[in-house]
Amino acid sequence: MTTRRTGLREQKKQATRVALQEAALRLALERGPDAVRVEDIAEAAGVSPRTYNNYFSSREQAIVAAVTAERESRAAAAVAAGPADVRLADALTAAVLEQHTAPRDPGELLLITGSPALRAAYLDTAAAIEGPLAAAIGRRLGDADTLTARVLAASVAAAVRTALQRWIQPSAAPHPTGGLVVPSGSLPDLLRSALAALAPALDAVEEQARRRAHE
Repeated sequence: MTTRRTGLREQKKQATRVALQEAALRLALERGPDAVRVEDIAEAAGVSPRTYNNYFSSREQAIVAAVTAERESRAAAAVAAGPADVRLADALTAAVLEQHTAPRDPGELLLITGSPALRAAYLDTAAAIEGPLAAAIGRRLGDADTLTARVLAASVAAAVRTALQRWIQPSAAPHPTGGLVVPSGSLPDLLRSALAALAPALDAVEEQARRRAHE
């Protein structure tokens, strides 16, 4: 009975989080992010501002959460579910690319790139991949609580953030559209290049795990 109550509570919390994310994004697209207050988002989602603060620390965090849509957990799941005969480096690259380059509404990208606060919040989402990925990498290496897995996951998160930052970095020259930043280069190429720097370390750790398994 307790397990069922806990499950229902978690489902309700997740539903509230999704409602807040969707309300934040909808209002930001309709009014512009600077014209949206936390109170507006809470009211649109049918909760109190106090409840809102239990889920998000800012309006930007809620807006970006709607755009990124829990991609960190899906990326980790893809790594964990991938074939064992695929290189860990390749599995990580494929998972990250899939979740960061999936087709999105162009209006959402314009919303993010047009606001310095939203760009900063968007870059911060790269860190969210670290925890789920550490667990997935640990399972691939045969040790779910290994320090090495955590270090590798943190390195992947840093590589992703670096690629995203390069992609949406403001131009040095004044832009005729004001605050709008036009993404530069190919995001898939930037992600591949950033993650390629980690491939030697990932290969070495994977080889060590393979040797331990055969000892």
